[in-house]
Amino acid sequence: MPAEVHPTAVVHPGTVLGDGARVLEYAVVGKQPVLSPRSTAKREDLPPAEIGDGAVISTGAVVFAGTAIGARVIVGDQACVRERCELGDDVVIGRGALVENDTTIGALTKVQAMAYITAYSTIEEQVFIAPCVQTTNDNFMGRTEKRHALRKGPTIRRGARVGGGAVLCPAVEIGEEAYVGAGAVVVKDVPPRVVVVGNPARVLRDVPDDELLSGAS
Repeated sequence: MPAEVHPTAVVHPGTVLGDGARVLEYAVVGKQPVLSPRSTAKREDLPPAEIGDGAVISTGAVVFAGTAIGARVIVGDQACVRERCELGDDVVIGRGALVENDTTIGALTKVQAMAYITAYSTIEEQVFIAPCVQTTNDNFMGRTEKRHALRKGPTIRRGARVGGGAVLCPAVEIGEEAYVGAGAVVVKDVPPRVVVVGNPARVLRDVPDDELLSGAS
């Protein structure tokens, strides 16, 4: 099937659209970033965006140049995926969610509505990010020069789940199959296969065996 582009959508030159990909009303694909003079983001010529077979870029969504979207991905209405991101097959980015630059998201992961995925994050396969989750990458909040070397988003391992409104502080690691409760504030690494809750987040119990993905190690 050929790709389908709505007449109101903007697809920038060079963008690669896979078979059956759809770009819906007022979506923008392949946009080059416009950076502030004070921005710390990389300044470089970006390759065209790549949209995989059967992917859907929904109404009003924006996908920047230099980003690769896998097969059957859905980028929801008014969502945004910045430059130099890689999204695996069957990822879902919910309505209004923002995935910042230089982020990797593994196959079958779901990022729900209004979640904020900060730059330099790593999210592995089959992760669930609930609505309004907030992630951070700068403990100095824009001050001191040493922040540049230390800036890093969270790493969320395979099968982890992060509940609604949780906050993940810079560079924390959420272990494989871990469960972060709604509203938790995670300030340090979370071990695999445990439930954490509260502010600051603390271990409550193990994740029940019947909630683990089949074949989890």
